[in-house]
Formats: sequence, C-alpha cells, structure tokens
Amino acid sequence: MTEKDVIETNYQAEVKQADIDHHKPTAGAMSGHIVANFWYFDVKLHQALWYVKGPQAIALQEFYENLIAENRTWLDRLGAILLDENELPPSTVAEYTQYAKMNEDPRIKYYDAAELLDETAHDITTANLFVDRAILLAQKENRPALSAFFVELRGYNNHVIRTVQALLGKTAWDGLVEEDDEDDED
Repeated sequence: MTEKDVIETNYQAEVKQADIDHHKPTAGAMSGHIVANFWYFDVKLHQALWYVKGPQAIALQEFYENLIAENRTWLDRLGAILLDENELPPSTVAEYTQYAKMNEDPRIKYYDAAELLDETAHDITTANLFVDRAILLAQKENRPALSAFFVELRGYNNHVIRTVQALLGKTAWDGLVEEDDEDDED
C-alpha cells in the first residue's frame, strides 16, 4: 500500500465516522459544529470591526479586536483538546461551511453599531446551544476534560453576552431567547 493509499484510507475512515457521529450525536461531532461556528464568528467579528460606524466606533473597534483575539484563543484551545481526546477537528473551509450553524449575511456591513452588537449577542446565544449540547454529551460519554472546557466556554460566553447587552442598555438576556429546535438526546 502506497503512502497515498494510506492517506485515502484514513480520510475515508474519517468521513465514515463523521457521518455516523452526526446521525447519533457525540461530543466530538458537536465539537465540530462549535469549531465551525468559531470560524464563522471570526468572519462576522471582522465585519463588525471593519464596518462599525458612529460616535462609539473607536471604542467598539477595540472591543471587537479583543473579541477576535479571544475567539481565536478559544478555537485553538478547542482544537488542541479535541486532538488530546483523539478527535479530528474540522480544518477546511468546506467542513466549516458544512458544520457551521451561524447565519452569515453580507448586509451586516451596513448595520449601525447597535444592530452589529445585537447580532453579536444573538450569535453567541446560538453558539451556546451547541456548547450546552456538547457539555451534556461529554458528561454522558465520561469525557471530563472536554466537559470542563465547554463549561468554562459557556461561562465566558455568558459574560460576553452580558457585556454586549450592557453596551445596548439591556440586561444580560433581554431580547435573547435560546431556541433549540433539536430533539433532546437521551
């Protein structure tokens, strides 16, 4: 068997396992959605950074630069922990596109500052739906390191939501409703 054959065999096994995991969700499969959401969120945070306008633009640009840095740190941490857990995080644009569950819209560049912040709060709320599922699946699968990571991420996300909402003059969950349209897994 050539090296190219080994690579193809390994890749086909990965594709098969991913299909199995997404039909009966696992912590690893849910993590793939979270990785993809991190990548999409990076794009959306850059849209906000580049296109925010108005009297608070300078302060919000700094805020978004910090969110971008934090988002990338969380992404790198998750990638490392997935590798530690013998999982293969998605790593191609095609996989990010397939697994991401955040909405993307080029019109965001025309939003005013409040609309950009509101979009950010809603994106993190969406991300939390997958984080919550990942926590439960990791606990069910007895993967304490993965579970602990996601619990920490959930706390961080909650803090960012509260901060963004405060910038909008709202309380932490004002106007944000987490809607999980997936059936609960037992």
